[in-house]
Amino acid sequence: MQTHLPAFRLTCAFALSLLLAQAYAQQSPNPITVPDGSKLILHAFARGVQTYVCVFDSKDSTKYVWSLFEPKANLYSKDNYRQQIGKHYYNPEHQPVWESTDGSIITGARVQQMPSPDTSAIAWLLLKTIDATGYGPLRSTLYIQRTNTKGGKAPYTGATKEHLGESISVPYTAEYWFYGEK
Repeated sequence: MQTHLPAFRLTCAFALSLLLAQAYAQQSPNPITVPDGSKLILHAFARGVQTYVCVFDSKDSTKYVWSLFEPKANLYSKDNYRQQIGKHYYNPEHQPVWESTDGSIITGARVQQMPSPDTSAIAWLLLKTIDATGYGPLRSTLYIQRTNTKGGKAPYTGATKEHLGESISVPYTAEYWFYGEK
């Protein structure tokens, strides 16, 4: 019986670690999850570009980096990108804006982000509405999620003194989820 004791201990230790990991995962919410009580208002598919500008690296002024200048994307009702229902861009204050074809406009501020499971894609985000105008369904949006991103990431190389001030646009797609109160 003693010959099986180490295997039994190992099995118990493994089972305990699985239980602890599961308990921790239940207590650690996904950082881009909307608060309880939120209701989905609109789900849109975006296709556009993330535009970057070559600037001095803020951590080392002898180096250069590609810095996000603005997103520009059209929003569609389906993933076939045929029926446009709005657009996404930055306002003059460099804040993200979503504008519906019905005239409603919301401005957001980032609350949380997490890396995309696709390492070549821009991050997933949770944003909170900070301003809303117009009378369409977007006006009642409180939170915006950006998920299922493809592409759009800044180049890791190529930012040199010769490129200072130049811009580059990187194609991307994403899904935007707009939530209000229940």
